Amino acid sequence: MSRIYLSPPDVGEAERAALDAAMRSGWVAPVGPDLDAFESEVASVTARSYGVGLSSGTAALHLGLREVGVGPGDDVVISTFTFAATANAVTYCGATPVLVDSEASTWNLSPELLAEELVERAGRGRLPAAVLVVDLYGQCADYGRLLPLCEEYGLPVIEDAAEALGASYGGRPAGSFGAAAVLSFNGNKIITTSGGGMLVTDEEHLAERTRHLATQARDPGPHYEHTEVGYNYRLSNLLAALGRAQLAGLAQKVERRRALNRRYREALGDLAGVGFQPTGPTQEPNCWLTCITIDPQEARTTPEAVRLALEAQDIEARPTWKPMHLQPVYAEAPRRVDGTSERLFTTGLCLPSGSSLSDVDQDRVIDVVRASLAG
Repeated sequence: MSRIYLSPPDVGEAERAALDAAMRSGWVAPVGPDLDAFESEVASVTARSYGVGLSSGTAALHLGLREVGVGPGDDVVISTFTFAATANAVTYCGATPVLVDSEASTWNLSPELLAEELVERAGRGRLPAAVLVVDLYGQCADYGRLLPLCEEYGLPVIEDAAEALGASYGGRPAGSFGAAAVLSFNGNKIITTSGGGMLVTDEEHLAERTRHLATQARDPGPHYEHTEVGYNYRLSNLLAALGRAQLAGLAQKVERRRALNRRYREALGDLAGVGFQPTGPTQEPNCWLTCITIDPQEARTTPEAVRLALEAQDIEARPTWKPMHLQPVYAEAPRRVDGTSERLFTTGLCLPSGSSLSDVDQDRVIDVVRASLAG
């Protein structure tokens, strides 16, 4: 039996043909027709006016934060329940991440705790420079409550939709919220360019500035002239060609992951102590990863025991994100937490969810989980 991975790339002949065509065209550097087209196509999927292809989602976070005004000495509110890249990008700007806990109903940034944080900060004249909202595991945050709150305090919002392409909130696609949004095309994401990301926005100046900074901030002219520090952050035309082929199959990839999620729920939902990430009433997640929670008292086992049982059968599973306020590198960061993300970390487990996962292989996963939980 072959190893089952958590979320491997799902590529085929269309991607091979796209890469071959791009190579034969000679456009393999960080410019070219496939990059232009990929930016336009992703902007369209996210209901945005502009897209800027970049070397990673983290690069997009970094430049997006810079261009909404985040700089040294600033504070930026983020969800503590996220991958490290969210907090790291704030640190790249010389700013401090302010870690706010999740709401139990979606696992995303809690509007109630954010409101408490902003009221307290307004009272002492120390509002954050921005709010960076994460769409966790492919489910959009509650923008119906978060955006008005940020607007009340005049705070720009960046949407970290790295995991959420193809999801929606209130009929609007993931990536369409805030001053700008960030997508990731890493190898484990719902579509991949092997490595890469994109910033999408409706603001022409923000897109132009991001593109400028991502190409070493080179000023116009026949020679190399630089009046500010830039970065080597652009996505290559070759990888954009791969991304275009992937994007053409986005709907099918999303539907497959949703089908896997439904099947996990049907097969495991009756087990004592097992829960799933809740879905909000206006959210339509892409089910990037199916995550379960295991209550050790009810289930009489632990998530780690289940993970090890899966690993013994050559099946990859992982704990849910370890909150940033528990990470040694951010141990001193300010935070407003209520225990929600810590509970999700200690009880959570991510199951194989790739769109190429077969029913037979999903049955392997289900059988091991059920056996582990049956004692």
